[in-house]
Amino acid sequence: MKISLNWLKEYIDISGLTAEQISATLTMAGLEVEEMDDQGKKLEKFVVGYVETKEKHPKADRLSVCTVNTGSEVSQIVCGAPNVAAGQKVPVALLGAIVPANGMEISKVKLRGVESSGMICAEDELGIGTDHAGIMILPEDAPVGTPLAEYLGLNDVIFEIGITPNRPDALSHIGVARDIAALFNRELKLPSVPAEAGKSEIEKYASVTIEDAINCPRYAAKVVKNVTIGESPVWLKTKLKAVGLRPINNVVDVTNFIMFELGQPLHGFDLDVLAGKKIVVKQAGSADKFVTLDSKERTLPANALMICDGEKPVAVAGVMGGENSEVTSNTKNILIESAYFNPTSIRKTARAVGLSTDSSYRFERGIDYANTVFAAQRAAQLIAEVSNGEVVPGFIDVYPEKKIAPEVTLRYKRVEKILGFEVSPEKIDTIVKNLGFTTVSKTADTITVTVPAFRPDIEREIDIIEEIARINGYDEIPTITSLRLPMIEIVDVTEFAAKVKNTLTSLGFYEVLTNSLTSVHLPELQDKAIKMLNPQSADMAGLRTSLLPGLLSTIKKNANVGEKDLKLFEYGRIFRQIKPTIKSFDDFTEEEQIGIVLTGNAESKEWFSAPRPFDFYDLKGLVNSFISKISLDNYLIDSYYPQVNNIFDYSFSKSYQNEVLGIGGKLSSEILHSYGIDAQVFYFEFDVPKLRQIPGKVKVHSELLKFPKVTRDCAFVLDKNVDAQVVIDFIKKNAAPILQYVGLFDIFVNDSLGADKKSLAFALEYYDFNKTLTDEEVEKDFNAIIKKVSSEFNAVLRG
Repeated sequence: MKISLNWLKEYIDISGLTAEQISATLTMAGLEVEEMDDQGKKLEKFVVGYVETKEKHPKADRLSVCTVNTGSEVSQIVCGAPNVAAGQKVPVALLGAIVPANGMEISKVKLRGVESSGMICAEDELGIGTDHAGIMILPEDAPVGTPLAEYLGLNDVIFEIGITPNRPDALSHIGVARDIAALFNRELKLPSVPAEAGKSEIEKYASVTIEDAINCPRYAAKVVKNVTIGESPVWLKTKLKAVGLRPINNVVDVTNFIMFELGQPLHGFDLDVLAGKKIVVKQAGSADKFVTLDSKERTLPANALMICDGEKPVAVAGVMGGENSEVTSNTKNILIESAYFNPTSIRKTARAVGLSTDSSYRFERGIDYANTVFAAQRAAQLIAEVSNGEVVPGFIDVYPEKKIAPEVTLRYKRVEKILGFEVSPEKIDTIVKNLGFTTVSKTADTITVTVPAFRPDIEREIDIIEEIARINGYDEIPTITSLRLPMIEIVDVTEFAAKVKNTLTSLGFYEVLTNSLTSVHLPELQDKAIKMLNPQSADMAGLRTSLLPGLLSTIKKNANVGEKDLKLFEYGRIFRQIKPTIKSFDDFTEEEQIGIVLTGNAESKEWFSAPRPFDFYDLKGLVNSFISKISLDNYLIDSYYPQVNNIFDYSFSKSYQNEVLGIGGKLSSEILHSYGIDAQVFYFEFDVPKLRQIPGKVKVHSELLKFPKVTRDCAFVLDKNVDAQVVIDFIKKNAAPILQYVGLFDIFVNDSLGADKKSLAFALEYYDFNKTLTDEEVEKDFNAIIKKVSSEFNAVLRG
């Protein structure tokens, strides 16, 4: 983006500031000046001269000897141009000047024996044109002795600024001037348009209809009649040339001027060639071919936004006008388009037609939707001035759904908290005012402002804090000579996740990562998924409430390519709705979960054995091994369920102090069929927050046992509802210290035992680290245990 320093001076007083100072300050504020071109230095020691006399060179037919008045002196200059003549005003390079075209330094020389002290220049030698047929002849009123750069308006500094995508407001001179005003606390002077007197008449000349209000929220128009198309005045051409634009004619040049002044792209239509004198904004539809202003035929996508008249397309909205409605030398009446287009629509269209313009570049980033009418009015005013036209009173402004400027509240203390240093409330107020924010309300602790339409990047309090840091100056951040940090224990939040993943990997599982978006109508979700407002597809319409959908989809994809023996796990996040209606982030929770699945064969076919499929006990064993490895096994209790819901045929859970930490089992055929899976699948899931809260088992190292163990087995017939773990805990609590281990090794259920009865068989191990136990010691405790269990659980010793 090229910015002219002379142009900036029309909107802000920069007296006392050098170009280098402005460049450095803008760069530090985020508008990086990538290059600075001081045009005046190129034409240093070039002045307007007057050829007083011209004589033929005595020794060369093609050379002339001229006496040239440069204001301060009269010099003799030998010139080889055929068009030099006495009485002309010409550009003169004085002694010591550097010619821009070739870098030659002008010095006093003799040409064929005649002394020459200077050089009369052609356009191409000055670097301002391509003409080398003769010297450049200046107008008769050019003041002799005036620095040439000043006379030609080339005493300018051009900044090449790299504009980031979030700063569309800086794609104009007023946008950059606004930043300079805020950075140096100076007043911004905005252009104005005269108030329109009389009744609006524009409805007699044109009409505007918007059929696609999503992609064109606002469309404004002005009409200028009886214009004379011609060359632009010098001031206008100078400004456009400064920013790298080629002047075309007075009407088109004004629209380009407004774009670089205000940042609002405009387009001028020949009103008389618009069918029905109307503008219709709609999608291209079947109009798949269109010839743009560059005389190229473009293929249009059906969803391209087009500007049409009563019969045909006349412009690709926001990108380029059409050849069928361009302003020509015969144009008499102009309709000025000033609109706001959806950035996404313009970006897609520009890419589809393979065309990027200054207009599309701005529309793609988001322009000031509140500035459309003013831009059209200012353009109409200038077009009337430079073309002797007449502005038709009134304007068209089709604005179906008015945008409401957002309000943001800024806490003064929050600024200090984020930046790490204090910025006074008074300075904060000045910065936001200079940046164009309007104060809505103010307290001792906060200020609420309205975000201007030209700053679409400002949405939250943190965005304004960034602006304060930027304008206040990064070099104003104080240097910290000492730093005090409290000595606190740092908790590595990733340690547990890493431990879980490493443990499951060591058990032969492969980790998978699946999408947290899923269907809202899967059986396992029970229609409790949190629905997305704008889902990309039916398969991604809600936030998952379980890791199971992703894991089953992974099993199905692997089965499709022949991989059917799988041990998979996922450590991910799920979402639970906690209120009937979701209005904010407080209405649902985000939790971590571990899910593991087994399917296919646990042992593959070998020459010595048949394949063995995974079963319920493989799942239980792997869950127990996992728990044991993360030091939780001493605290967990197993519970078994024939069927808890439509997810499992049968299942079991792991609990700690009556808190269920995880549940799993054999998945029901209903669930598996919904995914097209015809194999058995075993699944277990853990709630990570609950696992984290359980203290790990303290690991105690002891020497190897030197004395023999004594084992005893016993089996009890008791009620089916008695949990085996409860019996084990009772035995441990009531046994002598010599009982070191109790384990369940058999469960038997049969009608012969009685209704609602089962048999539990336990293995007991007795030993002492310091001596050999006697049979009497073991038998005494073993018999006591049998009596206590029989009494406590109404059990009968079996066999």
